[in-house]
Amino acid sequence: MLQRIGILTSGGDAPGMNAAIRACVRTATEYGVTSVGYLDGFSGLVENRYIELDDRTVGNQIQRGGTFLGTSRSKAFLDPDVRAKAVQQMRDIGVEALIVVGGDGSFRGARALEVEHGLAVAGLPGTIDNDVYGTDETIGFDTAVNSAVQAVDKVRDTSESTGMMFFVEVMGRTSGAIAVHTAVAAGAAGVLVPEEQEDFDRLVERLRSSMARGKRSHIIIVAEGEDAGGAFGAAERVGSLLDNEYRVVILGHTQRGGSPTMRDRIIASQSGALAIDALAAGRSGFMIGMQRGQPVEIDLSEVLSHSRPTSRIDFVRLAGRIAG
Repeated sequence: MLQRIGILTSGGDAPGMNAAIRACVRTATEYGVTSVGYLDGFSGLVENRYIELDDRTVGNQIQRGGTFLGTSRSKAFLDPDVRAKAVQQMRDIGVEALIVVGGDGSFRGARALEVEHGLAVAGLPGTIDNDVYGTDETIGFDTAVNSAVQAVDKVRDTSESTGMMFFVEVMGRTSGAIAVHTAVAAGAAGVLVPEEQEDFDRLVERLRSSMARGKRSHIIIVAEGEDAGGAFGAAERVGSLLDNEYRVVILGHTQRGGSPTMRDRIIASQSGALAIDALAAGRSGFMIGMQRGQPVEIDLSEVLSHSRPTSRIDFVRLAGRIAG
């Protein structure tokens, strides 16, 4: 019977991670299971740095962004001998199962512990990029998009007042999820993402036509990284073709912070509780994801053997169709 679990958050921080930790700990308490939290992700696991977690420790955390356990990426964990030592350290303090909140890379670390040492593991998808296979939504994505949309709404006031174009860069070096959802929700004139290159001539003609109709505000959303040219490169290219003044706004890490939305709090809470239920029932090697609005249990091997489908291309086309 399960008696003690470990929890860690890994990779980039995402709003809702604290809510997930809270749900895990409080559900574990119902089963009479104690919890420890490893500090700074896999680094804390390797270095045996942890704190005891109980219902009081996780109180007043659900509304806070980031992760109070801390997060980092550990190069040392890539060494099989280091992983073996980490598992022994866990067993020395009675930890029988590990819950990892993070993305694909974090899940690969968890899967290695299960395959190599038989440790029970569970994954909760926590990343603002929404790029994990098997789940429609990841913890933190909704908050990140809402933060970006609010910023674009404010930028639009200045664009309307001055007539300048604005190129707003959002996070998503290899995933355009934040960019396309922000573009649709904020009514952007265009969006540039890694999955599908925008036809610059088509974008320029759309902007030129919009300007000819007297529209003054023009917002183009750009996913960070070189695949889509980067916001500065895209702005220079489009601006020169239109001979129109422009500005570039980099939202950067502001998208990672802030109080999680209702949606992220609920997803995190459902996922955390169900992960404990499954571990207590003797299951291991799974991720709790969301499909069609419902939490589901997916084998980690399946999650890690697939890439997230690029269905967001439909959003790119939608953004173009309804841009004005």
